[in-house]
Amino acid sequence: MNQLHSKSVVVGIDGSQAAVNAAKWAIDEAIRRQVPLRLVRVVGRPGTRSASEKTSDWQVESGEAMLHQAEVAVQSAARAAGRTVEVETVVLSGDPEQVLINESQDAALVCVGTDRRGWTADKLLGTVEAALVSRAHCPVAIIRSNPDGTAAEPGVIAVVLNDEPDNDEVVHQAMEEARRRNATVRQIDRRLNSWVRRYPDVPVQIVAAGTGVKSSENHSTAIELAVVGKADADRIAELATPNCHPIMGFPDCSVLVIRD
Repeated sequence: MNQLHSKSVVVGIDGSQAAVNAAKWAIDEAIRRQVPLRLVRVVGRPGTRSASEKTSDWQVESGEAMLHQAEVAVQSAARAAGRTVEVETVVLSGDPEQVLINESQDAALVCVGTDRRGWTADKLLGTVEAALVSRAHCPVAIIRSNPDGTAAEPGVIAVVLNDEPDNDEVVHQAMEEARRRNATVRQIDRRLNSWVRRYPDVPVQIVAAGTGVKSSENHSTAIELAVVGKADADRIAELATPNCHPIMGFPDCSVLVIRD
């Protein structure tokens, strides 16, 4: 369904299975916000300056075919889960980084998929992901698939408690993601004035009053999604080697960046 968009959850579609997996992940994000899921395919050479620099018919047709396949996969996944999601599709011309950054101006969330995992001589993030993390005007989700294209298994959602001014909103969004995905939240306390840091010799397990621990819980201990704020967003694009971030494996996992 092609149409003009209002505020929506935007997903970049590049023909990869990782992008389709990201679109499926974003279904719940669109439903919760009661906005359309907008699938965007960017065509044309990098550096294209405007829509007047026409792309070829085959590029547009190929892009529309990719979007159709992604929409079918999304609607099938939504029906299997008993959900209904409105889907928009659009082929846009230009540089993928700039097009998606432009889309972020009117988006509730921009989501991209990747199957790139593990530290190499290159930076972990691709150029599009790095540009979005650094320059997007809304939250950004980088959803990692396995190298063989299969979706990552559900796991823990990790978030750091710290003294950054946006931390309350970051933690809030991590809790919302966990509720939406029936996942466990791992809170890592890095606040300078926290009781845990003031008493490092005392074992502490933090449990909200009245909730207890359900013995029936059987969550994986692997990190599925790291939820981070602006301070980490400003650093993530420059990471090139394994680091000492308090979230184990960050950012070699799916990442949700909360930006003001």
